[in-house]
Amino acid sequence: MQNQPTLKIEFIAIMALLMSLVALSIDGILPALAVIGNDLGATDTKDHQLLITMIFLGLGFGQLIFGPLSDSFGRKPIIYIGFLVFAVASVICVNTNSYEVLIAGRILQGIGLASPRTLSIAMIRDSYEGDYMAKVMSFIVMIFILIPIIAPTLGQFLMLTYNWQAIFNVQLGLGVLVIFWFWKRQPETLEVSNRIPFRGATLISGFIEFFKHKQAIAFTLISGFITGSFMVYLSTSQYIFEVQYDLGDDFPLIFASLAVGVGFATYLNGVFVVRVGMKRIALLSLAAYTLSSLIYVLLFFNQINPKLWVLLAFFALQFAAVGFLFGNLRALAMQPIGHIAGVGAAINGFISTVMGVLIASVIGAYINTTVWPLFLGFTVCGFASLVIFLLNKPLERTI
Repeated sequence: MQNQPTLKIEFIAIMALLMSLVALSIDGILPALAVIGNDLGATDTKDHQLLITMIFLGLGFGQLIFGPLSDSFGRKPIIYIGFLVFAVASVICVNTNSYEVLIAGRILQGIGLASPRTLSIAMIRDSYEGDYMAKVMSFIVMIFILIPIIAPTLGQFLMLTYNWQAIFNVQLGLGVLVIFWFWKRQPETLEVSNRIPFRGATLISGFIEFFKHKQAIAFTLISGFITGSFMVYLSTSQYIFEVQYDLGDDFPLIFASLAVGVGFATYLNGVFVVRVGMKRIALLSLAAYTLSSLIYVLLFFNQINPKLWVLLAFFALQFAAVGFLFGNLRALAMQPIGHIAGVGAAINGFISTVMGVLIASVIGAYINTTVWPLFLGFTVCGFASLVIFLLNKPLERTI
């Protein structure tokens, strides 16, 4: 652990790109959901959401496999294994003519991507803690947000120029480049002396240790609520803008513009988090998130969708708050469990991701003619998060 933490630009970039493989695999296919469904015989738009939510399901369970293994064998070897699983799954997705097999491939993609996603966080926790970890996470998320800005446009270009299979091929190719950079330039962060001998009971003991820490539990649950509300946006955004607003050609631009707001918020969080403290920023952001969604629910109850600029304004408020939350919530959950960072990141990711899938599935089922149920879901998730936050410890500093 560094006594005087310094921000290493290459480390931040590599960790961000490892995490971004997930965003690339999700956001890149958003413009192609309807085309993929029609090609493979899935005409119900509700089924199209499965291509998004099922990769998250794989992510949730994959973390339980790779996290404990990394605490025993190191972060880097397990990341290579996970990426190999992702590569095999990508080949399955490209070559199938069955929508059911494609869904299975997406779950397998998620399982494989759980390794770089989870273990990048463990590597950050190996190197930083407290508000400095939140600062690093904020800058990583800021780079990470560039992927949602460009991925839908790239996906639409590949689909229109070639076919939807090209999206999966390009994602795999870019992933290979990221893993090569990681292999050449990133040292192992888990010293041999800090590794835990692998035993069948490693995960069980990790669960027991994880649930001894109130802060880890609280902020994992909050992460689950925020992840769920954001996941339902990801899985329904294509339907909202292409069907409800008839803006299919403009969808990548709209998606990118909202992602810019998230990226700017994460940058500001990185600038101010050490000075203000991640708990204070997280609480204020949760309050803003909940209040803005509640205002929408009250203003547009039992009404049709508002004009596009009104909807985008509310989305911008929501996602700015999310930009301040993502890095801080994960850092707060990981703060007391640095001694089991791999298992801890796995459990944190598993709980928050599975919560997210369940929340997204429930809320997404009600989004038919208006986006009002989406904001109702935001409101409920926000209130639940605030209650959990306020029941936790006071706003002490965490440096």
